[in-house]
Amino acid sequence: MKKPFFLAAVLLFGAILVQAGNKPQFGTVISENSVPCGSTVEKGKKNKHMTVEVLCQEYVVRTVITDYHIRQVKPPDRALIPINTPIEFTPDKDKMKFKANGKSYEYLIVSEAAVAADAARPQTL
Repeated sequence: MKKPFFLAAVLLFGAILVQAGNKPQFGTVISENSVPCGSTVEKGKKNKHMTVEVLCQEYVVRTVITDYHIRQVKPPDRALIPINTPIEFTPDKDKMKFKANGKSYEYLIVSEAAVAADAARPQTL
């Protein structure tokens, strides 16, 4: 009696896990900022080494309930994504894979925050 019940429970749990996979979500890029993300050493005048700060693009992607702050994986990737661009993305651990304007991107998720109540509501005049 216990064996069929256990088998049914395992099958049900497995089906739930399969359905709970990363489903695509929809959001909008609402802001962009250049932020420091490391440094590099370059040769300056008279073979002196100089440390130069490297900047990365950081975007805020807003969904209905969450704001995601995402940053470039590699600083040399200089593709700019316009503000108010709708995207379809899939979060995968600490990364976000998405398509915007026909191109595929992969960014690091730096932070997440709940959307403020007044920001989630449509503005009326």
